[in-house]
Amino acid sequence: MAKSENRLIDKIGILGGTFDPPHKGHLKISQIAKKKFDLKKIIWAITKKNPFKKKTYFDLNKRIELSKSLTNKQKYIKVVFFEKKINSNKTFNLIKYFKNKSKKKEIYFLLGADNLLNFHKWDNWKKIPKICKILVFDRNGFKAKAKKSIAYKSINSKGLIYVEFKKVNISSSKMRNF
Repeated sequence: MAKSENRLIDKIGILGGTFDPPHKGHLKISQIAKKKFDLKKIIWAITKKNPFKKKTYFDLNKRIELSKSLTNKQKYIKVVFFEKKINSNKTFNLIKYFKNKSKKKEIYFLLGADNLLNFHKWDNWKKIPKICKILVFDRNGFKAKAKKSIAYKSINSKGLIYVEFKKVNISSSKMRNF
């Protein structure tokens, strides 16, 4: 691809999750992804419910409200709920939607290292790195487990980038249990 053509491609990041509640860790990985990978926009795609958990602490509207409040100074972050629009709560379908929406976008899916442990249980998980780059952000206590995971071993050299950074020691579950 010629250099001038490459400039026409926008890089966008997608950070999916329940954001129950959203926190500075989500914000930090968004900021790092923007800077390190030259992303123009990051979409916080809030899901109604995590398929691996029984219930959410906050309802969907509250999580959207809290996420918008946390990101209101970061104009490059857009908080959205896409499940009704794309008729799915599956990550693969969300990324495919963005890929099909504009051919001039390079998609980066942002993922915490803790989520890499169950990534092989996600719908169409092997197809995800074929349509986007996966940025896995290190989390305290998860590096060794994440790098031994089925998903890491399977897709490591095919579009998965492990990002180490100065971590924020926080998680949604810690916040809920505070």
